[in-house]
Amino acid sequence: MSGLLPRNRALHPPALTPEYRSTRLRAPLRPLVALPSTLSEETGPVFGHGMLEPNDSDLIVNFTGTPALGERVIVHGQVRDEDARAIPGALIEIWQANAGGRYRHKNDSYLAPLDPNFGGAGRTLTDDQGRYRFLTVRPGAYPWPNGGNNWRPMHIHFSLFGAGFGQRLITQMYFEGDPLIALCPIAQTVPEGGVDRLVARLDMDTAIPMDALAYRFDIVLRGRDQTMFENCKEGL
Repeated sequence: MSGLLPRNRALHPPALTPEYRSTRLRAPLRPLVALPSTLSEETGPVFGHGMLEPNDSDLIVNFTGTPALGERVIVHGQVRDEDARAIPGALIEIWQANAGGRYRHKNDSYLAPLDPNFGGAGRTLTDDQGRYRFLTVRPGAYPWPNGGNNWRPMHIHFSLFGAGFGQRLITQMYFEGDPLIALCPIAQTVPEGGVDRLVARLDMDTAIPMDALAYRFDIVLRGRDQTMFENCKEGL
């Protein structure tokens, strides 16, 4: 391995984006220094594939075994590279708010109630065709203290791991048709019209009648059509 691909910061959202108020406190004041990857970061540690449990990809029941409340949805897609080659065996982890827009986190103070049967996290491995599938509930929108009346669109956080934990990509998936996407200061920091590549499309061919709608979110690691990532634009 020749080393992990460096981040091209010129293609990232600017560190200081005044409309996204938190960046005013977090944006670095001095030029950043890029450190080369080491052998341990390039080759490990690796995820033990035998650690997955049967219901890890079913967020509706994987927390307590009792079904969570909310609109049931299937989120699925394919992970591939810039040449449309499937990426098998990739670990995908997701986390999200519940149907009311609240995370199971001690620092989440939103007034919406917690669902005692929803943990809000899941994981799976892509199959030999790079495909993945989660069953979950549609997360609710929630307010955040950015301005006078800012709300985060419905979204699911995605984390992808490559051969080692040093190869990690993080992004967010939005739902087709959500009017809050265009109003969200966080989403609007994404350059190059990349927000559209973060929107999952309604997929009625995969929806289960009288059970769950389906949304397709393909993840492209590099190239012209790549998915926009929060921590590394170039992909794995």
